[in-house]
Amino acid sequence: MNVLLSPQPPVFPHQHENPRLSPQRSLSPFHHSMANRKRKADEDGDETMSPQSSPAISSRSLARPSKKVRANDLIGRPLSLPRLLETLDTEQLRTVLERICERHPDIGNEVISGAPRPTVSSALGLLEGYMTKLEDAAPYGQSSAEYTYYRVKDTLVALINALSDFTPQFLPPIETQANKSLQFLDGATSLIHKLPDWEPQAYRHHKENAYEEISKAWALVINEAAKRGGGINLHSGGWDQTLSRHNEQSGGRLAGAISAMANNVGWMGSNGNGSSNPADSNSILNQLVSGAYGAPVRVGPW
Repeated sequence: MNVLLSPQPPVFPHQHENPRLSPQRSLSPFHHSMANRKRKADEDGDETMSPQSSPAISSRSLARPSKKVRANDLIGRPLSLPRLLETLDTEQLRTVLERICERHPDIGNEVISGAPRPTVSSALGLLEGYMTKLEDAAPYGQSSAEYTYYRVKDTLVALINALSDFTPQFLPPIETQANKSLQFLDGATSLIHKLPDWEPQAYRHHKENAYEEISKAWALVINEAAKRGGGINLHSGGWDQTLSRHNEQSGGRLAGAISAMANNVGWMGSNGNGSSNPADSNSILNQLVSGAYGAPVRVGPW
């Protein structure tokens, strides 16, 4: 009885022991099971929330956005076609176009069919440009005919070739208006008059051939014009007199054209020299111009 009731002295912690440490307790197996299950759930949650495990992100690669070029960023770039063509002069543009047409014949055909026809003034202006180059190539001062000829030969041949190329453009049946054909021939003949007359005959063959070709062109246009209205426009336009002056200035080298004019408008009172016969004042042409053709003829003193 005394043993059961004997008081036991209390046990106090040592002053050097950590009072925060609680006495060890035995944990139940249920507690260990819950702790392991919670730790596993936390690990699964971390894996689920990680970027590597996201299906939306794993299905595509993360690409860095490209840097957009701002409007104020200067970079080198070639000129556009309209701006490039603005920098080319006529000679450069013609050279480029000729090369393209040579490599692509179909483009050349489109240019021929689509380009406007040259006018009389534009063609004569181009020929006058060739004449200016010929005059500029001539040597200064006194020089021999041989030296002068070989000095200007290239520009002279260029002018003759251009004249030979442009003249058929203004002849029938390409040119159907006789007045335009005659205007071109008038200007072209005036240019031929300006070609130099060298003393040796060997150096004058270019000019002689030009006169021969232009005379044939005059005759062709005159014959075609005579088929329309009997050639009234040849005489009324003064072309017979114009041709007569050209023939005189050429030294009679346009005899073929003069013959064609005389054969077609001779009935109008115009002779080969372009002068009118006063005796033919009552010719059909003069009656047509004055409006008297077909008027009633007065008979008797009244």
